[in-house]
Amino acid sequence: MQQLNIGILLFDDAEELDFVGPWEVFTMANEMASRAGRAVPHAVRLLAEKPGAIRCAKGMRVLPDALLRECTALDVLLIPGGIGTRRESENRTTLDWIAAVAKNARWVTSVCTGSLLLAAAGPARGKRVATHWAFADTLEARGEVKEVLRHYRYVRDGNVVTAAGVSAGIDMALWLVGEWHGAEFARTVQRGMEYDPAPPYQGLV
Repeated sequence: MQQLNIGILLFDDAEELDFVGPWEVFTMANEMASRAGRAVPHAVRLLAEKPGAIRCAKGMRVLPDALLRECTALDVLLIPGGIGTRRESENRTTLDWIAAVAKNARWVTSVCTGSLLLAAAGPARGKRVATHWAFADTLEARGEVKEVLRHYRYVRDGNVVTAAGVSAGIDMALWLVGEWHGAEFARTVQRGMEYDPAPPYQGLV
């Protein structure tokens, strides 16, 4: 099992579950693999433009593991949503970093309005995407993406995978784990989390 270098972009007013949900999936996969005597499959880090605490949308404060300038290559990039995406969509430093890292990443992903940053930076332009239902019309009106698919938990277009709002990031992350390591392992991770949505994980569909 090849270890994947996963970076989660953070910024002020990021929506907590958008990144904590996928973090739990990726790190639970590490725990399940370790329990089975297998190599830990993921190196997961929180990344930010500047040092210091980040204040998220609902008040949670988190510290990044590394700064953007220190991270020039990733296997997987994940961008959460939240009201802070509106500001970051005008932040040239963040957008240029996303564009540069995405060029060589195996997977480029977002949750909720994180799709706005993928569109503004370039990786999602001309692609079909998902986003929070309340932001779908706004994103579509910007004219950067091919189509916003409504009523889908997550959408894949090439190596770009975008999830709908908030909790949909967990479903997307489980699907990614299934793509990387097999559906049965993804179901093991789901059971470890006691995550039982309706419908449950359906990576083989």
